[in-house]
Amino acid sequence: MPKDIQSRVTSITLVAVQISDICIRYNEPTLTMAYTFSRIVDHTDMNALKERTVAALKAEGFGVLTEIDLAGTLKQKLGKDHLPHLILGACNPGFADQVVTLEPYISTMLPCNVTLRQLPDGRHEVAAIDPAAAMQAVGNPAIAAVATEVRDALQRVVDSL
Repeated sequence: MPKDIQSRVTSITLVAVQISDICIRYNEPTLTMAYTFSRIVDHTDMNALKERTVAALKAEGFGVLTEIDLAGTLKQKLGKDHLPHLILGACNPGFADQVVTLEPYISTMLPCNVTLRQLPDGRHEVAAIDPAAAMQAVGNPAIAAVATEVRDALQRVVDSL
């Protein structure tokens, strides 16, 4: 086989092997990293849980910048019924200042979401984003340290409810 054709065949074979390897890896079961933590809360209603959550956030230095009624929005926009589900956008100004100073584009990942949702059995779940997991994609060790502090604070919030 002439050298120029052999070189092309070898290149095509290598690309095919790489694509095949990617496809095989894609179809293999993978370990996923948890990006949230949560807690089931019994004997409460959504309004009382929201009040308790906002108070617990405040105790850790967070304010609630946004509140999204996800169930209400989906009902209004799509006509679909869902159990009550709120998304609270929580921000601790001290932590936010630290990470934005280190990495200005990090603001695309703020604020930290804390969700409250009613489960089919009537209980409620509180869940929060794990900032340490979310910020790993940034690859900045200085941000990772702050994200760990934020995670610990949000974990205390969830655990206190």
